[in-house]
Amino acid sequence: MEVVGNGIVGGMERCVERLIEHLGRGDRFRFTVLCPFEGDFTDRVRAAGAQVMVVPMPEDPPWAALQMVTGLVRHGRVDLLHAHLPNAHQLAGVVGRITGVPVVSTIHGRQIIMPDLEVHRMVGSHLSVVCQHSYYHALGLGIDPDKLSCEPNGVDTQAFHPGPRPEQGLRERFGLPRDTLLVGLVGRLSPEKAPDVLVRAASLLHERLPDVHFMIAGEGPMRTQLVEAIERQGLQSHVHLLGRIDDVLPIYHDLDLQVSSSHSEAMPLALMEGMATGLCVVATRVGGVPEIVEHGRSGWLVAARDHEDIAGRIHQMLTQPDLRRRMGERARDSMVQRHPLSSRLEAVAQRLLQLARPAAAEPRRIGSAPRAVPGSADLRPRAGR
Repeated sequence: MEVVGNGIVGGMERCVERLIEHLGRGDRFRFTVLCPFEGDFTDRVRAAGAQVMVVPMPEDPPWAALQMVTGLVRHGRVDLLHAHLPNAHQLAGVVGRITGVPVVSTIHGRQIIMPDLEVHRMVGSHLSVVCQHSYYHALGLGIDPDKLSCEPNGVDTQAFHPGPRPEQGLRERFGLPRDTLLVGLVGRLSPEKAPDVLVRAASLLHERLPDVHFMIAGEGPMRTQLVEAIERQGLQSHVHLLGRIDDVLPIYHDLDLQVSSSHSEAMPLALMEGMATGLCVVATRVGGVPEIVEHGRSGWLVAARDHEDIAGRIHQMLTQPDLRRRMGERARDSMVQRHPLSSRLEAVAQRLLQLARPAAAEPRRIGSAPRAVPGSADLRPRAGR
């Protein structure tokens, strides 16, 4: 049972979708997804074969929600509760304690925050993190290594691949010449992604390369703030907010360079997808990003909130096309060799099977998880890796 604390368009939701799409194809897994509301996310996981139940998930779960989920778990002979986000972890943790079903929570951020830590200590849930930075941060908090594992994100390098510019792409949409250089950010418009830092970098770069245009793809609570910042800088004609984009592959094919200006990340999917399409990147050195970007080989790492360094690295890459091309090729190779989606998801599958406790009888049809397979290997990172 996947207990999902939100249902927006974001990296966490996409991780859950990919998990269900890939692991739900065979006979090992059956999924039920608990989500706080209906939307595009619930439509997609239904299409992937999961059964969906809508359950309230405030930070303090109500008794009615606990009763409902407890009934679902018992009726469906659920073998494992898999939570995403602290509110889901709290709900899954209490239900797991009531029913005796094991609980694992995937921490999608770069740090273990207090609500997750409190639930873990109270109910003994297993914590799965997605990058080494988060793993060693958790150890530093005193989390038992036997209750902790690292299952990094991966990227589908067959779906995200190099390709030609679209015939009717961003340049045509905004009436730009075909040789216009485009710099892009793909991600939710929220404070941790810091898209405003890219706007400040664009303002600096505009003085030196006035023909460069910036594309920001995504939606979120900072949209109004970004519009105001773009207007203050007089960049309305050069910084374009694209809104929500469901098919991002053509966006990556249109860009010459990708930027990740976040001040908090674990292992960002958008960055990995852009690199898989052959984009060189400029990214902030936060969380698991240095595990993705090879500084000076597949891109450049800069300090968080340093818009001047971001602007300088963008200038360097846009004025050196051969270097940009070589780095883009290396970015693609590194995703293929080091971060393939299939092996990453199989590692998650083995972890789920290892943690699951088989129910006493065959599951009834509400989409319960599978019986466990004993003997799964220990997938914790080894010291020094």
